[in-house]
Amino acid sequence: MSERHPSIRALIVDLDGTLIDPSEEVSARVKEAVVGLARRIPVSIATGRESRQTLEYANRIGLTSPQICDGGARIVDPSNGEILRVSPLDPANAETVVRYLHRHGVEFIATYPAGSVRSIDQINGWDVVRVSALDMTEETANAVAAELSGHGNMQVIKVYLPYNDLWAVDFTRAGVDKGAAAAQLMSMLGAGVEDAVAAGDSYNDLPLLRVCGFRVVMGDAPDELKALADYIAPTAEEDGLAEAIEEFILPRLQAGAENDAG
Repeated sequence: MSERHPSIRALIVDLDGTLIDPSEEVSARVKEAVVGLARRIPVSIATGRESRQTLEYANRIGLTSPQICDGGARIVDPSNGEILRVSPLDPANAETVVRYLHRHGVEFIATYPAGSVRSIDQINGWDVVRVSALDMTEETANAVAAELSGHGNMQVIKVYLPYNDLWAVDFTRAGVDKGAAAAQLMSMLGAGVEDAVAAGDSYNDLPLLRVCGFRVVMGDAPDELKALADYIAPTAEEDGLAEAIEEFILPRLQAGAENDAG
């Protein structure tokens, strides 16, 4: 039996710092490149943001495949917002994180299946999908991550926020991240994660990059990500995702089509 070589069957792309620039906009060139690619293969966003914001960008571009939000804790249908997969935090962990952040005056967002809250006074039960501590210096983010990393059944990931040059810390159920969600997504699409291109720029993209068969990393990403890259693109401000599509993804799609035809 001949060895199977991965082929590109989907693009799974980070939002902040990859699909959108620090102004939180999709540039005209990037939109054109993504729209063109989405005519050929599924394109899915994978972000730490909540579903409302994820679907807003997906619908703005016209993406129709399932989208990953809440750091991998949810996969949603962009056509109607239906939750296709959800992996919530353990309620005790959710309460521990929120009370710690409230006590230390750290801004946060806690997402539920039906929405999100930003204040402990708005909490109505602990069936929380994900908690993100927001808008911290890197030193504070490191301290928050270190303090809360010892709890079982919970994953803690530090995230750079390019839109304000600050940091966040995401809290999800153990084993829930963009990489695990990518594997679920590709299964829904009838393919393996080795057939996906991952594109990202920050630490929460590491699990995604590690599992996907093809890896695009933005030019301002940390060295840990660049070490995994098959292709290092310019920054989001320089339309790096469009260049990656034009110079890396489309040529491989074309080569795969020619091989299939041959």
